[in-house]
Amino acid sequence: MSFLIYILTNPARTVLYTGVTNNLERRLYEHGEGLGEWGKFTGRYQCNLLIYFEISPDATQAIAREKQIKNWNRAKKEFLINTLNPNWEPIDLQTWSG
Repeated sequence: MSFLIYILTNPARTVLYTGVTNNLERRLYEHGEGLGEWGKFTGRYQCNLLIYFEISPDATQAIAREKQIKNWNRAKKEFLINTLNPNWEPIDLQTWSG
């Protein structure tokens, strides 16, 4: 089983949310519906656009990476996002080719 570290943003691209999951499609749905504790933040700030993700082979590494990214300043997070998605286009998992 692999784990994914992901970053969401809002339509204005002013807020960034970093999370980790073993099922990205399910988590995106939960964020979009405002489910769970995490939904409170993402719902309040309308963070429902996936703009970055990376895969990790195990949960321990994924959680450590999530914490690392969460502790970064905005500029460093933007640099990371730009390596995968320089235009910050919302990523559609159904059509994403990487």
